[in-house]
Amino acid sequence: MSDSEQVEVVRGVRSLWKTEDWWAVWMAFFVIILAAVLYYNGMTLKPLAVYPPKWSFTPAGWAKLGEHFAMHGTWYLANFVFWLVMFTVSSGILGFKASEFVPSFIFVYVFSVLIAIFSANETAHHYNLEAPLFALIVGLVISNIVRLPKWMDAGFRVEYYIKTGIVLLGATLPFMLIVYAGPVAFFQATVIAVSTFLTIYFVGSRVLNMDRRFASVLGAGGAVCGVSAAIAMAAAVRAKKEHAAMGITCVIVWAIVMIFAIPLISRALVLHPGVAGAWVGTSEFADAAGFAAASAYGSIFAHIPPDTMVFGMHQTVGQAIAQAKALGVDVDDIAVRTFTLMKVIGRDIWIGLWAFVMAIVATTKWEVEETGKKPSAKEIWWRFPKFVLGFFAASVFITACTAGVPLTEYVSHMKPLMVGPIKTMRTWTFIFTFLSIGLTTRFRELAATGKKPWIAFSSGAIVNVILGALMSIFVLGAYWATTGWGG
Repeated sequence: MSDSEQVEVVRGVRSLWKTEDWWAVWMAFFVIILAAVLYYNGMTLKPLAVYPPKWSFTPAGWAKLGEHFAMHGTWYLANFVFWLVMFTVSSGILGFKASEFVPSFIFVYVFSVLIAIFSANETAHHYNLEAPLFALIVGLVISNIVRLPKWMDAGFRVEYYIKTGIVLLGATLPFMLIVYAGPVAFFQATVIAVSTFLTIYFVGSRVLNMDRRFASVLGAGGAVCGVSAAIAMAAAVRAKKEHAAMGITCVIVWAIVMIFAIPLISRALVLHPGVAGAWVGTSEFADAAGFAAASAYGSIFAHIPPDTMVFGMHQTVGQAIAQAKALGVDVDDIAVRTFTLMKVIGRDIWIGLWAFVMAIVATTKWEVEETGKKPSAKEIWWRFPKFVLGFFAASVFITACTAGVPLTEYVSHMKPLMVGPIKTMRTWTFIFTFLSIGLTTRFRELAATGKKPWIAFSSGAIVNVILGALMSIFVLGAYWATTGWGG
């Protein structure tokens, strides 16, 4: 990679078919619309959205698992072919070679099925080894023990998989919840994003004398949306590709740490899942990692003794779970809901804002001799994460489909036959994502990056986590525990 190489951004009408953001929207909406069409015609997407059942390490459990695959083997084949065709065609248009993507994705899918099987086991449930988290562990073990050929990275499409999953996630969140919680999420995210970015930028550029562009990329990665923000900022300030790569590396390492740290601290405090999810959304550094952490805590909370008092609330764990059930919400989903509101709505929107501001700074102060002109107002649109629009649109679409449907009918019929399959398809994309993160994270490469980027990024990460906890638990804790998730 040449030092002169820089991150480029596709602009114009071509972005509709030449960017991952838009393809993630098209992919997800194909699934969502297909699920709705089948449902309103008396059918369901469940055969395509197949997933292993809960089973145990007993003769009866193995028999149940074997019977499931014997009966539904063709469903798994259909699921595989669907993802393979959709991702291969779109990746080909994006410039990836099918000869490299296809065998790599087959590798990803086979391991994803094995991971799904293991995570459905009762023992895995007991230890809160959710599928995305276990996928990450498997990927890390493989990539750091076996030297996979470089061409296989074509199928380890972390950003593509997670963006598709986030749009699908929108179809499981009522739009009115987004409207009500959006302003609160944006306020909290603004405080955190500004504080974290300025901390990383100051420590990097002023204290450690790093390149200002590099410090900006690290700041965006820590303050906003991890990988996506690092890439967008690198393009905005014309940073080198290696700057974006290092920013992504810092994001991934800290994201992995937070996957375990936040749920464990939340369990020790017995936080309400709505509060814990908001903290994850405020302080996690990547969407996929945040989803895994929020999902893990939802499962952890469900296994806390029901008579345990919830931190800062006048109710027990059992009462909190009962409240969720009365509203037709699985307790496992509460933390995911508030995480999504904080991360996708509150923080991810800052990608476009930060990139636009720093594009102006870069061109008017840093590169005025090279460019001689300021960026146009359209810059904010090119930097804005389009999959966030898809997330909103998916929520509006499903909300319109469920409008006027009685809660009992929704819970007993519409949720399992239409919304449930969409959620399962989302789970597959998150397994692909986390397995790919692990498969592309090699510890031996992290040691060669030097100390300065780590010091700068870590300074902001510490500020982020502490401020996130203060705001999520103490300042706005009552909101996230009662109203923020739809309660």
